Amino acid sequence: MSTTHPRRHEARVNITLNGQNGDMSDPVPFDATDQQIKHWSLEAIRSGTVSGISPRVAGSLEGCVIDRFPATATVPVNRIFVRPRTPFG
Repeated sequence: MSTTHPRRHEARVNITLNGQNGDMSDPVPFDATDQQIKHWSLEAIRSGTVSGISPRVAGSLEGCVIDRFPATATVPVNRIFVRPRTPFG
């Protein structure tokens, strides 16, 4: 399945970790739990399938935040962002 046009219940995952950023190659269920998303994201990083993130930076995503954005007319795919927690949230 292409990540360009995921199904309505799927989402693209973008990960930011240790100053690096990349997208997972496969979509995930939009309603997956935060723990599931962190687990899949870390597996993808460790396997080297997240373009833009070196497998060497794979550590823990426990301190990361999960942001979910449903599809809109402008961005027609569901998106999930895995990012470090900041002082602002």
